[in-house]
Amino acid sequence: MKNILILIAGFCLVRQTQAQTIFINNGTIEYERKINVHRQFESENNDDSEWFKDFLTKQPKFHTSYFQLSFNKDKAIYQPGKEADAKMEPWMIGPAKENSVLTDFNGLLFTSRKTVFEQTFIVADSTNRLQWKLSSETRTIAGFECRKAVTVICDSVYVVAFYTEEIPVSGGPESFGGLPGMILGLAVPRLYSTWYATKVELNQPPASVFAINGKGKKITSHELAPMLTSTFKDWDKRGQKFIWWSML
Repeated sequence: MKNILILIAGFCLVRQTQAQTIFINNGTIEYERKINVHRQFESENNDDSEWFKDFLTKQPKFHTSYFQLSFNKDKAIYQPGKEADAKMEPWMIGPAKENSVLTDFNGLLFTSRKTVFEQTFIVADSTNRLQWKLSSETRTIAGFECRKAVTVICDSVYVVAFYTEEIPVSGGPESFGGLPGMILGLAVPRLYSTWYATKVELNQPPASVFAINGKGKKITSHELAPMLTSTFKDWDKRGQKFIWWSML
């Protein structure tokens, strides 16, 4: 009789634990992106003039902006969200900072709308097949326990991500994905930039939200990379960062 009671108690405990595990397949995530503008200019070392150094000290150290990711189990769309309180001169920020990305999880395809100075591109291609390395390190972001993963893009650019399996949708900011859960935290150290979820809302995004403005030059990722390399070949370190930003 004692053994039967123990079995019943164990079964109830398992059922209770399972009931507490809620997986989110639909919702909206707000990301806060922070770019350390001062560090970007310091690392490029393009202008040693006292005028520019003085000018830089008068500018905000960080450029903060917000993005919104609406998702369901089939699709996700990442696009600019609410406006930040402070603004900065566009030339200090560089290209491709207000990207919109529509991802089709079933077809493994994405469409990205990005502006590189005066040119707007519609990049349509298969989703990035990144080689992620998972870690046991965890962090809590927006109330979710997230696990660390790292990868490399553009041959040498190190990327750190924190994803949660409580949202079993393989998406994230920009065109990043391919992990067993939603990316809620992202850092690209060589771009001195981070993306962190500030809130997650449980809702059912309307079908109409999963659409992207198709006006622009249509191109694939493989075509875009060499074109950018040719365009920024004389821009030294700053040009290289422009390429990395444009390929996110």
